[in-house]
Amino acid sequence: MKKIILAITIVVLIIFVLTKTQGQKLELWQTNQETPELPKRTWEIKSIDTMKYSRDAAGAKLNDPTFDQTIEIQIKNIADLGATHVALGTPYDEKFIPYLSRWVAAARRNNLKVWFRGNFSGWEGWFGYEKGLTREGHLEQMREFINKNGTLFENGDLFTPCPECENGGTGDPRRTGDVEGFRKFAVEEFQAANAEFRKIGKNVRTVGSANYDVASLVFDEQTANAVGDIVVIDHYVKEPQKLAGNIRTLSQKAQAKIMLGEFGAPIPDIHGKISEEEQARWIDEALNLVKSQEEVIGINYWVSHGGSTAIFGNDHSKKLAAEIVKKYYTLRALPNP
Repeated sequence: MKKIILAITIVVLIIFVLTKTQGQKLELWQTNQETPELPKRTWEIKSIDTMKYSRDAAGAKLNDPTFDQTIEIQIKNIADLGATHVALGTPYDEKFIPYLSRWVAAARRNNLKVWFRGNFSGWEGWFGYEKGLTREGHLEQMREFINKNGTLFENGDLFTPCPECENGGTGDPRRTGDVEGFRKFAVEEFQAANAEFRKIGKNVRTVGSANYDVASLVFDEQTANAVGDIVVIDHYVKEPQKLAGNIRTLSQKAQAKIMLGEFGAPIPDIHGKISEEEQARWIDEALNLVKSQEEVIGINYWVSHGGSTAIFGNDHSKKLAAEIVKKYYTLRALPNP
């Protein structure tokens, strides 16, 4: 009997030791396993717009070489905020290529990529050009512009053939009812531009641009997919929460990533007259919300200098809002949802 009890005791002890050993091994294995890190999320595009000078001053400063100093200062200011791109609104007409080239050269000197956000003057009737450029004419001129000016472009640039296309040409689809025609033209421009960039051997991303309400009407899932699953919106709202909510709604509707082609404050008709401190707080709140939205892959703040939303003064000094933009543009990573 004693031998049986002894044998049972030995078996129990062996089981206990083996179980404890395996448990320790499992615990050690679990301890040594590193929790896999999620890839760091950043905005692919951190841009600041110069339209008030790169476009609006194009006629007056076309042949004024002394203006190069102003261009250099503005571009350097933008680069110092941590931007990856500078948005240029210079027209694509041949007349304005020398002026556009001066802006592009300054961007390259300051290690910035360019977001081309100009258009052909005949689309909206800029600078005395007769308004009436057709969709077919726009496509033809765009192909020629890219093909003849390949040296303007670098890999990593962005190109918008027709920013807020609803403002010219055949009109706004909300009023004309020509939603399908507008969709077709957006896809044709996207495809034609990409084909030309392949011909000149440049890796430039073609993106559209539309007012939020137009984008909501036009970009269903099929259309968004046909233009690279990216919808670019120019959007000004009173409350930052509405900006974030509209982004989420459109992304879900179109099943696409979102880029802010234009946003900023204050727009007097929307925000009223606000102080420099209030401008900074508005931008801070907006970017704090947007930074957590995984669907947003790029931002273009409108504008750097000139205009009610400017983040630099007329003397090129930083406003408080410039430091806010810098705070977000220099983040090493955005929070994962």
